[in-house]
Order: sequence, then C-alpha cells, then structure tokens
Amino acid sequence: MSMSETSLMMWAAPTFMTVALFMHIAGGSVSLVSGFTAVLARKGETIHRVAGTFFFIAMMVMGSFAAIVAGLKDQTGNFVGGVSTVYFVATAWMTVKRPEGRSGKFEVFAFIVAATIASLSIWKGLQPGRDAAGLPNMISAIFGSVVAIAAIGDLKVILQRGVAGAGRISRHLWRMCFALFVASGSFFLSQMEIVFPGTRGPWIWFAAFAPLVLLVFWLIRVRIGRAFKSAPLEHAPA
Repeated sequence: MSMSETSLMMWAAPTFMTVALFMHIAGGSVSLVSGFTAVLARKGETIHRVAGTFFFIAMMVMGSFAAIVAGLKDQTGNFVGGVSTVYFVATAWMTVKRPEGRSGKFEVFAFIVAATIASLSIWKGLQPGRDAAGLPNMISAIFGSVVAIAAIGDLKVILQRGVAGAGRISRHLWRMCFALFVASGSFFLSQMEIVFPGTRGPWIWFAAFAPLVLLVFWLIRVRIGRAFKSAPLEHAPA
C-alpha cells in the first residue's frame, strides 16, 4: 500500500465515523419529536401518518448507523441494540403496509433475525458479571426476552399467514412504542447529561419511560375498545 493510500485511509476513517455519529444523533433527535407526535396524535389522521413516516425513517437511520459505529468499535451490545431497533421499526411499518391477512418472505427473515438476537441476548444475560459498559448482564436477558416475544409474534403471523383487526393494530403499536422507548431511554438516561450538563430530576425518568406507559395505554384501549375491533389502522380512532 502506497503512502498516499495510507494517508487517505487515515483521513477517511475518522471522517466516516464523524458522519456516522452525526447521522445517528440526527436520526435520534428527529425520532423523539416525530415519535411522540405520532403516538399522541389521533390515529389515521394526516399528522399521525406524516409523523409516523418521519419516525420510521429517523429510527432506521439511527439504528443503522448505531450498528455501523458499534461494529467498527467492536461494541457488541450497541451493535445488537442498533440491529434490534431496525427490526422493531421495520416490522411495525410492514405490519400496516401489508394488506390484512397477508405475510411473506419479509416476516420469515424478520423471525430469523429476532430469534437470533433473542437467543444470543438471553444466553449472554445468563452469564455472571457485567458488560463492557458496566451494566449487569441480566439486562441483556431482559432485553432478549422482549425480542423473543416479538419473534413469537412473527412466527404466529407466518403460521396464520397474516394478521388482521385488533391484532394487527396491537402488533404495529407495541413495536413502534418499544422502538420509541429505545430512543427515549438512550437519550434521557445516558445522553441528557452530555448534551445538557447539570440537567437532573425525576422528570428525566418519566420522559425516558413515557413510551412504555403509552404502550400499555394503547394496548388496553385496542384490546378493550370496540372501535378497534374491525377498523383498519388507517381509520382507527385516537
């Protein structure tokens, strides 16, 4: 390798990392605004669809670049987190893009990805000790269990050849809300102090876990409320 090629690689590597980190942060910022807008907006209306589209794109960008940066830095946990984020958002999006009662190769591929992530995460979580970030390995088992639930849902869709009605709406909502929790938890619990030094308070925990509260609210309403029983997602009420 010539000196010029070596110099080019030495310049390109940090430049790419800078761009990747910027895209990750930008995607995360947009996903927080658009995600909370979508989950609070009346379902099926223009603001919900537009915010949902922005959230989908932003989360795909955030998750993809998180996986890329983590892969380059050999950060296994962050890599799995990035791939999982892409998985949750992509499957939630595809749920509403497919007609009711349809499934295909995408769901099969998604199941394989989720099953692999769940197995590796649970296995790691059962090992004693802590990860590279100093967190107990048990957290990996908890996260892996959530992904395992999602994988079981994928398998159910495959075997039933699709999902319809309230089940379709629930599948979309819980996956989108969990993806939003990944973004909010990452920002408010680990990045808030870096972006806004000295910022503390119980409201940070509320902001971080708000998507999970909204997730429970929507799942209860979808399962109990009559309006969601037969209405397609595009026309479901708030």
